[in-house]
Amino acid sequence: MNYDQVFDSAIERLHSEGRYRVFIDILRNKGAYPNARCFAGHNGPKPITVWCSNDYLAMGQHPKVIEAMEEALHNVGAGSGGTRNIGGNTHYHIQLEGELADLHGKDGALLFTSGYVSNDATLSTLAKILPGCVIFSDELNHASMIAGIRNSGAEKKVFRHNDVEHLEELLAETDPSVPKLIAFESVYSMDGDVAPIHAICDLAEKYNALTYIDEVHAVGMYGPRGGGITDRDQAAHRIDIIEGTLGKAFGVMGGYIAADTRIIDVIRSYAPGFIFTTSLSPVLVAGVLASVRHLKSSSVEREGQQASAAFLKKSLADAGLPVMPSTTHIVPLMVGDPIRAKKIADILLAEYGVYVQPINYPTVPRGTERLRFTPGPSHTEAMMTELTEALVEIWQRMELELQQAA
Repeated sequence: MNYDQVFDSAIERLHSEGRYRVFIDILRNKGAYPNARCFAGHNGPKPITVWCSNDYLAMGQHPKVIEAMEEALHNVGAGSGGTRNIGGNTHYHIQLEGELADLHGKDGALLFTSGYVSNDATLSTLAKILPGCVIFSDELNHASMIAGIRNSGAEKKVFRHNDVEHLEELLAETDPSVPKLIAFESVYSMDGDVAPIHAICDLAEKYNALTYIDEVHAVGMYGPRGGGITDRDQAAHRIDIIEGTLGKAFGVMGGYIAADTRIIDVIRSYAPGFIFTTSLSPVLVAGVLASVRHLKSSSVEREGQQASAAFLKKSLADAGLPVMPSTTHIVPLMVGDPIRAKKIADILLAEYGVYVQPINYPTVPRGTERLRFTPGPSHTEAMMTELTEALVEIWQRMELELQQAA
């Protein structure tokens, strides 16, 4: 076996399909987001504007968050010291879990090192605990949810995206006596659409199924206190387990679930992804704690972000660019080809100082490659107008079709 040849062939396949991923070498400018510095291919740093960060509200730059992290660093040091079971549990962790449980109106919460881990660990453990469990999964669920379901070994039934009629067909044909879990997301981050949460909960109640919702692209972003779409739509009390991230709208790092204390205790006690990993640094936890508390009482960031998203969507549409329909803060621009998507992104960075990553398979289906913009409260209308003008010029240069404005 020529191992090097196997590895080279695997990478060459990505190059030939136009979906080899390049990581851009940048540093953000503290306090000046979305301004950053790009080091790749330049003689020294070049100023750029970031358009694809999941730090949706720029909370990673917020003075309260930075101050809390600095205070924690000088108070307790850098690392947690181990797993939560062995030395890695701190007062910061306990406080944050209390704040997250309160945010979602649940009795308890549990921290993980990332949103991916929280999905994988919770879903795989739940289904193993429930004998004969069948999991009903939306076809566009995130890779971490799919991994958790696969690792559970449970039977999986996939329903068409946001199709409650198809979901009911699958529920109805399943043995009424077996445990059931419906797993779905609130905001689907590549298309920017929202799940019919109440309709899914109606089915869960009708067929005695547990509900698990991934709110990673919604927590902090929606609802009067930032509890997500379930907060906005007054549905949190109908969901058994709410999963979220601390690395997007909250601006730092980590993941969590919120549920009743019985479920929290089971996952805490049985999930290898929780038991056997070093806990989040208290420095990170302190930063998230400040972020969650701030966003519970401040809607300024959410309102600014929604205004920016609405302005950019209209600007792109008015220019005839193929912006995809989105009811959320996500602004996807359809390209439909991986090579073209990367070329557009490369030109934007090299010539216009605009940083946006192309989104390719397997994140989205082949033929639906796109650029995904996430304007925040700090992106100005002038920035968005300049971005639109740059995209129109590139579209014309590459002889791509502009649509007739409605």
